[in-house]
Amino acid sequence: MKKLWGARFRSELHETAKKFTYSLGVDHELLSAEIKVSMAHALMLGKVGIISERDSRTLVKGLWKVLAALKRKNLCHMSSEYEDIHTLIQAELEKKVGKLARRLHTGRSRNDLVATSMRVYLKEKITVVLEAINQFQLVLVAQAERNRNVLIPGYTHLQRAQVVSLGHYFLAYVEMLERDKSRFVDARKRMNECPLGAGALAGSTLPIDRAYVAKLLGFQRPTSNSLDSVSDRDFVIEVLSSVAILFTHLSRFSEDLVLWASQEFGFISLDDQFATGSSLMPHKKNPDVLELVRGKTGQAYGNLISVLVTMKGLPLAYNRDMQEDKMSLFASLRILLDTLAILNGTVRTIRVDQAACERASKDSFLFATDLLEYLVKKKVPFLEAHQIVGALVRYALDSHTTLGGLSFETYQKYSRAFKKDVFDLFDPKVSISSKVSSGSPKPELVAKQIRLWKERLKAEAKRLMQAHHRGQ
Repeated sequence: MKKLWGARFRSELHETAKKFTYSLGVDHELLSAEIKVSMAHALMLGKVGIISERDSRTLVKGLWKVLAALKRKNLCHMSSEYEDIHTLIQAELEKKVGKLARRLHTGRSRNDLVATSMRVYLKEKITVVLEAINQFQLVLVAQAERNRNVLIPGYTHLQRAQVVSLGHYFLAYVEMLERDKSRFVDARKRMNECPLGAGALAGSTLPIDRAYVAKLLGFQRPTSNSLDSVSDRDFVIEVLSSVAILFTHLSRFSEDLVLWASQEFGFISLDDQFATGSSLMPHKKNPDVLELVRGKTGQAYGNLISVLVTMKGLPLAYNRDMQEDKMSLFASLRILLDTLAILNGTVRTIRVDQAACERASKDSFLFATDLLEYLVKKKVPFLEAHQIVGALVRYALDSHTTLGGLSFETYQKYSRAFKKDVFDLFDPKVSISSKVSSGSPKPELVAKQIRLWKERLKAEAKRLMQAHHRGQ
């Protein structure tokens, strides 16, 4: 294939240099976005009279045929023949419309072309990511509703702290994922400017209409600075950062489930479809899926760091180093969608051992804070109440008993503010039902949040599906 830049050179690129520099094996993923951008560019060339409107329409029809033809091929198998996706499309277009194809590149460079194609690709891909997150949130809400009355110890420092409900727990991750979605939405807003027309770095002397192209491609406006347009990859970094933060949440969630599925906790069991065994120990049921989520989190972090390091020392404007951003970007988006899909199935099919949860939630030391606030309600100063309950805990431990196992006389010895109703506190249902602050695991508040999230997520799923069908 004749290169887009070969006339200045006397000899062909060395075979090892081809292997080192050719990128079709990665950037073929931009095929649809690249065709869409080229169609808009062709229409603009016809509109402003750089080419005839008839030639413009012919180019668009040819590009449709190229897209249909290339979608049927394995483009990775062509990676040694063509330098990149731009070169491949150009070659295929010449087969469809002849020499007219050589007019398509008028008024643009591969630099502004790839910057635009990546934005088009990401704007659409973010909708797919939002749909996947939304579906996982719905699974979490379903589990929250199913287990809204199941009580477990809440943990800090991996030590039992206070009683919460499983419903409240699952909703915590729904909240985190909602913030994750907002980061992707914000990133999409900031990339909603069209670089096409910036040329290699300094625009064009031809009367191109950048605003028209931006409108055709669904961008809010053209970019304002040609140097920034072709050298900017912070939109890629922002998406990779959003992926990495999301993976932080997915990894933490997976770690909780790994712990809960262990015999030491025993709160849940995983469905056989989402667990594996041991090649040596026949009794094992391993949470490999959840462990791999933790492992893939490292890949997401690595992809972010890779692009940050690539970009940190580059002078304006375009540098070939920037070609390396695509491998990291595509890999992160791929593993993210795969991870959300596998977590959907894993979480949907977990079984909760309510009896094990109930046993753990009756640990009377979980109610130490309830005892403290009991005293505060009796007008005992907070720090004094803290010391009293701390001393009671120490006495119970030294006596090899529990807070609930101490006698009323013992409580009276530490504070006359204690009355016999103190023993009512050692009931996990009483503990969470007594909460009054907003955002707490009080059953009525959790039930309300479940209703709100179900309505909100279902409405959002409908909107996202419509946006997906519109290609936004």
